[in-house]
Parts: sequence; C-alpha cells; structure tokens
Amino acid sequence: MKLLKGAWTVLVGVKDALVLVFMLLFFALLYAALSMRPAASTTGDGALLLDLTGTIVEQPAEVSGLTALTGQEKRLREFRLRDLVRALDTAATDDQVKAVVLDLDGFVGGGAVALETVGDALGRVRKAGKPVLAYATGYTDDSYTLAAHASEIWLNPMGLAVFTGPGGSRLYYKGLIDRLGVTTHVYRVGAFKSAVEPYTRADQSPEARAANQALANALWEGWQKHVATARPQAKLAGFVGDPSAALAAAGGDMAKAVLAAGIVDRLGDRTAFGARVAAIAGGDTTKPAGWFKRIALDDWIAGNPPPSSGSIGVVTVAGTIVDGEAGPGTAGGATIARFIHKGLAEKSLKALVLRVDSPGGSALASEQIRSALLDARKQGLPVVVSMGSVAASGGYWVTTAADRIFAEPTTITGSIGVFGVLPTAENALAKVGVTSDGVKTTPLSGQPDLIGGTTPEFDRIMQVGVEDIYRRFLRLVADARGLPVERVNEIGQGRVWDGGTARQLGLVDAFGSLDDAVADAARRARIDPATARTVYLEKAPDTWSTLVQAWARKNDDDAAGQDGASDLLTQLARRNRALLLGALTDAAAMVRGPALQVRCLECARYAVAPPVTGDATLLGWLAGRLAR
Repeated sequence: MKLLKGAWTVLVGVKDALVLVFMLLFFALLYAALSMRPAASTTGDGALLLDLTGTIVEQPAEVSGLTALTGQEKRLREFRLRDLVRALDTAATDDQVKAVVLDLDGFVGGGAVALETVGDALGRVRKAGKPVLAYATGYTDDSYTLAAHASEIWLNPMGLAVFTGPGGSRLYYKGLIDRLGVTTHVYRVGAFKSAVEPYTRADQSPEARAANQALANALWEGWQKHVATARPQAKLAGFVGDPSAALAAAGGDMAKAVLAAGIVDRLGDRTAFGARVAAIAGGDTTKPAGWFKRIALDDWIAGNPPPSSGSIGVVTVAGTIVDGEAGPGTAGGATIARFIHKGLAEKSLKALVLRVDSPGGSALASEQIRSALLDARKQGLPVVVSMGSVAASGGYWVTTAADRIFAEPTTITGSIGVFGVLPTAENALAKVGVTSDGVKTTPLSGQPDLIGGTTPEFDRIMQVGVEDIYRRFLRLVADARGLPVERVNEIGQGRVWDGGTARQLGLVDAFGSLDDAVADAARRARIDPATARTVYLEKAPDTWSTLVQAWARKNDDDAAGQDGASDLLTQLARRNRALLLGALTDAAAMVRGPALQVRCLECARYAVAPPVTGDATLLGWLAGRLAR
C-alpha cells in the first residue's frame, strides 16, 4: 500500500511539474505576443537601422524557440543575405525611410559575394537619393566592404582601420598526431587536394602554396577593385602598402591617419554620430543625447515579406553537405532532395534556381541532390545555378545538373577532387601496453579496425573507391561543361579557383547575381523576367521559434546606441580565434564524417567560421578516441 501511495505521489508531482512548465511557456508566449513591435508599415518615419552584430550568411542555422527563450546557447546572430537585400531595396523607395544607418561595431563578416551583394544594395539606396551613414570603432576588410558604399563614414576618434587582405596561417597536425602515436590513413586523388595535408605534413606543399597564393591574390584584387569603385576618393593603396608611414604622417594618431587617407569622412563618438543621424531622420529632445528616430530591421523585414508563391523555385544548398536530414544552415542531402521533389509535386513550377554557398562534404549526399535536380529536368524544367561566396567540391558537384551556371568574380569554386581520412590508434595504444588480436573469415573481417589498424587490402579498396569517385566527378563535369575528360583532369586535381579564373577555364558560364540567374531561368521557361516571381523550397519558419526569437531580440535596437564596442585589435583577435576554433571543428568533422568526401576545407578561411559548441575540436576528438 505504501508503495502504491509513493508511486501516486510521484505521478502527481510529475503532473504538477508538467502543468507548471506549460503554464510558463503559455505566459511567455503571451508576453512575447504583447511585446512585439508593430509591423514596419506602422513604425513611423526614421532611419532604417542595420545593427549588424553578427555575420551575414546565405541561410541562418536554426535556433529553437526554447533555446532562445532560456538563453542556453549564446551565439552570434546570423543575418540572412536575401533579407538584408530585400530590406534595403524596399527602403530605397519608401518615404518612411529617411536614411539607412550601418552600425558595424559588432560585425564579424561574411563571404566575399555576400558582402558585395549587400554593398550593391546599399549603392541602390544612395542612387535613390537617400543617405547611408556608417559608424564603427574600427574597420576591417569585411566591414569596410559595406561601409565603402556609405555616403558618410564615421570613425570613433580612438579607432582605426586595419586591412589585412586574404591569407593567413592554417593548422598542421602531423607533429601532434605523431606524438600521440595516431596513424592517419589518407586516401586522395588530386595534386592540389590540400585538405589532407595537415595530417601528412608539417607545412603546405609547393603545389598547395602556389594554388593558395594565386587564389588569395585574385580575391585581394577583387576586394580592392570593389572598394575603389564604391569609394574612389579613398587612398587605399598607400595606406595599405605602408600603414606605418601613414601613421607617422598623422603624428601617430591612427584615426587622423585614416581620415587623411580619405578612408572615412568624419571622426566622432556615438553621440555625435547620433546627432548627425537625428538631423536627417529626426530626433527627440526628451531622449538621451545622440538618440534618433529609428526603424528596427526585424520590423522592417516583417513588414515587407517576400512573395509567398511563384513559378521559379529557388533551392538553397548552404553549409556543409551531409548525409540524411539536416536543418537550415547545413545541406542535408535527403532534406534538399525532399524539398525539390515536394516542390515539383505540389507547386506550379516552371524552372528551378539552385543557390549554392557550400564547400561540399559527402559525395553521396551531393549526388542525391544532383539526382533530384535531374528529376526536375526530366519534367522539362530548366535548372540554373547561382553561386554565392563558395561553391566548391561537393558544392560544385551539384551544379553539374544545371543548364547554366552563374558566379561572381570572387566566388570560390572548383576543388574537383576526392579524399578520405581514417585515423587508427594502434601505435597510441601500444605506448600504454595495449595491443589487439583476433580472428578473420575474410580479408576485410573487422575492417576498418580503428584499434588494431587497417589492413593493406582495406587500404587498397579505399584508394580504389576514391579514384572511382574522382573518375565519376570528372565525367560529370566533362559532360556538363562540354569539355574533354583529360582537360577537366588538368583543371581539377582538387585545385580551388576564383570565379574569374573559373569562367576562363569553362567551369562557369557567366558572371551574375541570384537575380540574374532567376531572370535567365525565367527566359528559359518562356516567362517574362520582369514578372517572374520566386518561391523558396525550404523549411517554413517555425512560428513559435520566430516569435520567441523576436521577443528575445526586442531590446537589441534600443541597446545599439550604447557604446559597448571593443577596440579593433580585440575584434581582429576574436575573429582569428573564431577561425582557429572553426578549423579545429572542421578537422574533427572531417575525420568523423563519411569515409570519402568531396569537400574544400581550405575554403573555410574565406567564409564565416562556423560556431563551435561542445567538445567539437580535434584535440577533443583525439582525447575521446584514446579514452574509449
């Protein structure tokens, strides 16, 4: 009887706890709904404030409503590229918006194509006759790509600008791996498939150095050209070539050196900047000094939604390509194939546009996406590709199903190569007196043996598998691009190309934006490009998560006027730390991932470093393996 009474008490307690949780969630949702700002159409006049604290990406990763509500995961905000472009284009022609303000103090960056796309949208705002004002404590390559399009660029008097250009170091793990006694089995095809070099060398090979230098030079040339076009008065060449001389000429005052070089227009703190914006967009004497009328970006986006239907389906392949299902920000092969097939079955589509911003990943998942695109072509739909900042390895594999490929000069593409990495711990275990033994019934029994090591038979099979996928890759590209296989092999070999060179080599058809790709798809489908409307084939936003995230950010714009920025050198160090952790995460993901991959790890340095969570580092992976 006591046992039953105790069980009943437990059940009642569980019931009460569940009721309490649901009540808390209900009231949180109610409070969030009541706290929501009105739509942009009712916000009144002011300056559209783009407080870009975070990164610009093609497709933001999904954050659950519960996580946003409880604050369990602190991460930089990811701004969707197309949302920013739509916000700026609608602001250019709306009388409510008196100016556009860029707050770049917390801006971490984005891929080159994404930054140039937003910059071009800012240029359209200025062309429409509206001022664009930018403010930061310090400017780097990425933030200045946007600021260069402003009609007024402000810099904090204690700030500076540092332009480093593409390049930098990457990690090589061979010394650590040898010290730990881990054996790294590498299977590869391609003289330039340098993704595996950190596991086999202590430095980059001459081939990798030549390719990396050529790519960095091309991207640097593209950055200089873009910025010079947007802001011709900036004396960038002298400032970047000899910053010490520029500082000396300004008496050691870094901010004045930047001003003298024409890189910025005004020096002033946030209060002075806010007063300048208030003179244009309106202010309020009852508010703190520097306050100006502002329109929140989230409200403006919500008040200017994209079309909910259209005849041109847009499919996004963003992030690493992985097997199976995956949420936004990661390209799950099964997920994207399902979106394509569902769109073909349920929507009146006339054409497909594939937007790619991915360094590749799983060969199997890449082929799954390509096959789904071929199904669309079998139904008579034209398929056009729009490349973003990165479309390499598996990200290029999926484009071979297209009728036409658009890229930008600064797109990173190619990397036609295959590799596999498999670490085994037989030597590491032997150091502590642990060995392994067993029986076999076939040459592959127990393989791959991560404890006792692989056999020559297994290694041969893996290498043959890599070579077979590489041959398939070459044939796909040759057939799609109308090139001899031998020629594709010459420009393949795992080498990464900038978009300009890729066009000369025949890997892409033309330079153009996503809008250009949509217009081309419309013409192929015999639709007037001027009237063509797009519909994105992707997971619909979760209403609850969207509501809670908006509530969690409701004070962001009000806090934007607080000068809590760190100095530029701290920002640079923080970004490099993010790149370091991102490199470790990539390394761990590579050895955890599928055995054979079509992936461009070296592309990571030219894109936004992925967020690091948990024990997702190579050291953590090795420690975990050795501890098992």
